[in-house]
Amino acid sequence: MATDHAPPPPEASARLLLPQILPALVIGVGASLVFLGISTLAEKFQHVLWNNLPDALGIGNYSSLWMITMLTATGIVVGLIVWKIPGHAGPDPAEGGLGGPIQPLGVVPGLLLATVFVLAGGVSLGPEFPIIACNIALFYWLGRKAAPTVPGAAWVALASAATIGALFGTPVAAALVLSEALTNQPGPGSLWDRLFAPLVAAGTGALTTQLLAEPSFDVGLPPLDNPGFGDLLAALVIASLAAVLGLVACYLFPYVHGAFQRLRHPLVILPLGGLTLGLLGALGGHLTLFKGLTETKDLTAGIGTWSSGELMKMALVKILALLVASSCGFPGGRIFPAVFIGAAFGLSAQALVPEIPPAIAVSAAVLGILLATTRQGWISLFTGAALASSPSMLAVLCLASLPAWLIVTGRPQLELDHEGHSQH
Repeated sequence: MATDHAPPPPEASARLLLPQILPALVIGVGASLVFLGISTLAEKFQHVLWNNLPDALGIGNYSSLWMITMLTATGIVVGLIVWKIPGHAGPDPAEGGLGGPIQPLGVVPGLLLATVFVLAGGVSLGPEFPIIACNIALFYWLGRKAAPTVPGAAWVALASAATIGALFGTPVAAALVLSEALTNQPGPGSLWDRLFAPLVAAGTGALTTQLLAEPSFDVGLPPLDNPGFGDLLAALVIASLAAVLGLVACYLFPYVHGAFQRLRHPLVILPLGGLTLGLLGALGGHLTLFKGLTETKDLTAGIGTWSSGELMKMALVKILALLVASSCGFPGGRIFPAVFIGAAFGLSAQALVPEIPPAIAVSAAVLGILLATTRQGWISLFTGAALASSPSMLAVLCLASLPAWLIVTGRPQLELDHEGHSQH
């Protein structure tokens, strides 16, 4: 029986793709430089706040008193930025994921300034959300000025891809994220045609970051080259349990956010949020501060140093800190803190059952946490595999993602709508 099939989309010609290379290269370099500039400034400021200043005052740089003082002060400064700086540091971060609505250009200075203080002050958030938002706003504006006939979505895709490539140090992460976004979008050419220019931008952004900063997701886990069935079983269980932990945070998110928002004024909300983060830092220790990637490397370097209970405490404190930071208006992303949460959770399981290889425990737990909090399947798999630094782990993680996805799909995620309700 004859059946009707939709005709395949026409292939884009090289004549259409070649002119996209130059703007993609420019945006790739520019997005990476914005990211590196903010990161470098934040790192230098962090050294002043957490090393030079307490040393000059004769105070322990990670004493409970200093952590509480610094996080509260960070809340006051960011509260002033949100209140007084034009653009108010952008939209409520609780409503943002990777991308989001295009922000006016006037939002960029205040948002970047607030991001520097968030990263330097020890808030449990990463740079991905504000950096992507700022680069989209900046390059969308520049692109529309330079080539007004080009659809605005093209500049958004290039800026997003370039920034994700710069953040992760590889264009693969950007390709995976964009493949989910572009699969169902109408347009001429195949998916690879539509990914062509974004991949150029992502590759350029990643290469620029690698040349200038040498980023790495290798956290020093002992390699596992030949995982067996026991390792697969451990990955299935750990990824599923981590997904449940992540879901608990997702269910709590609208309530924590609502409690802070009832205070109304940013100069009340953010200092109180900073004080709460300082108290959590005093409870969990200094490794539960900051965005989490460097602290994850410290965790894996000390395998066997902490007990299962200590590691679980760090995981729970960090996930509470992520909830508070995301709820009270600090601009920042959730992927990097989630990596630390997953690493601490996985190493806690490994400390209970030492036969589980650390690579299995950490990568599976990070996979589960990210699936629950982001619903980005590809980026969750990529991050878990990147932490393990073993190609043979990819098959294990693919299988481990299946029960974890069944647990999280259709349930609330760590993102709210404009009315403060959970998104599913």
